[in-house]
Amino acid sequence: MALRFCKSRTYHDPLHGAISLDGGDPVEALLIRLIDTSAFQRLRRVRQLDTAFFTFHGAEGSRFTHSVGVLQVTRRLFDKLARRYPELRPYRAVTLVAALLHDIGHAPFSHAGEEIFGCRHEVWTARIVREDPQIATLVAEFDPQLPAQLEQVWQKQFPLPLVGQLIASQLDCDRFDYLMRDSLLTGAQYGHLDLDRILTVLDYDPETGSLSIPARKGLGAIEHYLVVRYFMYTQVYQHPKSLCARFILERLFKRAQVLLHQGKIELDPILSAWCWAALAVQKGDPFELPLPLYLAADDVMFSYPFRFWAMAGKDRILADLARRYLDRDLFKARNLSRLPEERRQELVATLSQKMQQDGLDPESYLGIRSAHVQGYSFYDQGIQLKTEDGYVEIAQLSPLVRSLVETQSQVWLIFPRPYSDIVERALSA
Repeated sequence: MALRFCKSRTYHDPLHGAISLDGGDPVEALLIRLIDTSAFQRLRRVRQLDTAFFTFHGAEGSRFTHSVGVLQVTRRLFDKLARRYPELRPYRAVTLVAALLHDIGHAPFSHAGEEIFGCRHEVWTARIVREDPQIATLVAEFDPQLPAQLEQVWQKQFPLPLVGQLIASQLDCDRFDYLMRDSLLTGAQYGHLDLDRILTVLDYDPETGSLSIPARKGLGAIEHYLVVRYFMYTQVYQHPKSLCARFILERLFKRAQVLLHQGKIELDPILSAWCWAALAVQKGDPFELPLPLYLAADDVMFSYPFRFWAMAGKDRILADLARRYLDRDLFKARNLSRLPEERRQELVATLSQKMQQDGLDPESYLGIRSAHVQGYSFYDQGIQLKTEDGYVEIAQLSPLVRSLVETQSQVWLIFPRPYSDIVERALSA
C-alpha cells in the first residue's frame, strides 16, 4: 500500500454536518483524491432525484452530495464496528472506497436516464474504476488488489459479507443516506430516520462475517426504517407528477432519436453518440460507448439543446415536448388501477383515435406507466434479527413488516389535459 498524504478536507453537508477527511490517514487521503477526480466531480451535474424537482422544488441535490453522504454513514458504522472487532480494520479501504464510488457510473438524469438510454449505472461504475485514467491509477497505486475487490463488492461476491451489506442490501448505508437526504430536500416528512439509533443497534457477527441485529434492541428501529422507506416510495419517488415529467423527458429524447435516425436533425457529437447507442439497445444490442463519451454527459449538457429545440420549431413534436419540459407544462396522470384491463385498452384506443384526429402523435403524447411498491421483500435472505434461538427473519417477528411484504401496484395513464373529460367519463362509467 502506498502511503500518500495530502491536505485534510472538510465537506459541509446539509444532512450530516461537517464531514472531515484526514489527509494524514492513507485511506482518507485516497478518498480525497478520488473526490477530486473529474469523473467524480461530474456527479455534481447529475441530479439525485432526476425529475422530482418539478414536484418538490427543493429536490436539486446531486449524486455528488449523496455519494459523500453515503461515505460518511458507512465510515461511522464501519469504524464503530472496527473498534470492537479489530479484525475488520484491513477492510476499511475497500469498504469506504466502494461506498464513495458506488454511484459514479450514473447516467444523466439518474434513474430516468437509465430508462431513456438503456444503460445500467452498476456496469459503468465498474468500467470507470477499470478504465478511467485518474481513478484506475489512484486505486491501483494504493493497492493492486483493490480494483478487483471493489468489483467483488458491487457484484455481491466479496468474501466478507459485511462489506457488501454496508453498500447494497436490505439495510445499507446508501438507503440510510438517500431516505434522509431526499426527505430533507423535498420537504417531505416521511423520511425522518433515527439514524443514530440504527447505527447503535447494528453489530457484527464474526462467525458469519455478516451484519448482526439484536431483535430486542433493533426490532423497533428497523420497523421504523422500513415504514419510512415505504412512504418515501409511495409519496415521493413515485409521485404522479414525477411520472409525468419522466414521461415527457423520455418521449422528448425518443423523438430526437427518431429524427436523428431519419437524418432530420443534427446533434452535438456527445448526445448523438448516446442516441445512437440507445437506438442500438432498442434493437436488442447492449449499450456501448467509449468511456470518455460516457463521462462527458451530464444533466447540464443534455438539457442544453432543449431551448433550441423549443424555439427552432423544425419538428413540431420535438419543439412542443421541449417547451413543455422547460415550462413545466406537464401532462396529466390518472390512476387506472381499479379499471379492468379490457377497459384500459378501450380507453387507450379511444384516446389514440381522438389524438390522431386532432393531429397529435399518440406515441409521443399518450402512455401507460406502472408503479410497484413493496415495503419489504425477502431478497438476499431478507433482514435477519438475532434472538436467543438464533437468527430469525424479521417478518416472522413483526406483524407490521408482514403487512409491508405485499406488493402495491398502480397503473397510471398519462395524457394531455384537454383529454381529461374522455378519461373521467371512462372511469365513471
